[in-house]
Amino acid sequence: MIYSERNHPKQQRRGSIEVICGSMFSGKTEELIRRMKRAEFARQSVEIFKPRIDTRYSEDEVVSHDRTSIRSTPVDSSGSILLLAGDVDVVGVDEAQFFDDGLINVCIQLANQGVRVIVAGLDMDFKGNPFGPMPALCAVAEDVYKVHAICVRCGALAYISHRLVDNDKQVLLGETAEYEPICRDCYNKITTQHQ
Repeated sequence: MIYSERNHPKQQRRGSIEVICGSMFSGKTEELIRRMKRAEFARQSVEIFKPRIDTRYSEDEVVSHDRTSIRSTPVDSSGSILLLAGDVDVVGVDEAQFFDDGLINVCIQLANQGVRVIVAGLDMDFKGNPFGPMPALCAVAEDVYKVHAICVRCGALAYISHRLVDNDKQVLLGETAEYEPICRDCYNKITTQHQ
């Protein structure tokens, strides 16, 4: 039998987990949106989720710092993603660091069901500590894509999102007034000065 597009057996969906991580202002959300729009263009069904607490630009859209956007569903917990994902080909999750640790099993379950899962989030908090479920998601992912901002102080590749305001809470939504991307050397100089 000669195979052609018409008589080739339908390829089985293969699930996977892709993680896009890095500091603030590195293009994580922009890359997530790019991948999701490519999937839409390929006529795949997509659904994007974000934490309900993230209302910086929009309540029902994922919006990058350069104002590129795509429709999304805000949810309170990772468990809601399983309930709302339905029969989709691709699931996107933005600001994954703000989700509970249940997100890891949600992503694994979706991938095991043949869904392509694309997760974007900060890998470290403002103190340089691993942030939320991100380290475990990096461990179970087939593909980890680390993006970098540019250090606003010296021009090197940024390492961390340095907090500019006096607030010690791990979760503090903000933009350029609250955070700046800086490299390891500049971060070490700042933290040594404040000790």
